[in-house]
Amino acid sequence: MAPVPGTHPAWGRDQEYKRHGTLSLPAGIDLYDGHLLSIVRERHRSKEFIEFLSEADEYYRSDWKIRIILDNHSIHVSKETMGWLKEKPNRFEFVYTPKPGSWLNLIEVFFSKMTRAFLRTLRVASREELRQRILQYLDEVNASPVVFTWTYKLDEITV
Repeated sequence: MAPVPGTHPAWGRDQEYKRHGTLSLPAGIDLYDGHLLSIVRERHRSKEFIEFLSEADEYYRSDWKIRIILDNHSIHVSKETMGWLKEKPNRFEFVYTPKPGSWLNLIEVFFSKMTRAFLRTLRVASREELRQRILQYLDEVNASPVVFTWTYKLDEITV
């Protein structure tokens, strides 16, 4: 049922709703061509993050440096992640957003849009169906990628 101020302040679930679990979606948006690089996994650990980094490593030319904007999640700085990065010297550069600055990370904006436009009303019969539907959504997004353009200039920001 939809939110109604004072009566139903938040989204509710109908009585047929059954939670089948969650999935992890390590993802990134290429700022040059707008495509989404992602994997869908059952867990959200350093192992899966390293798998995502490996996908990025294979996707981009070997002479490019890959810069990734990240939040301060522990898997981004874990021993496993740092060990893997040492095997790829000068290949990756991580830029961390401030703790209250998730809006600075474009992938977080994408996740918010995905939740509002696709996931909020989705009903699936299994975790595998959820995985397939997410992959289909990502394929549709990548079929017509949009390059994000900042609309303000640094000298226009007032402090």
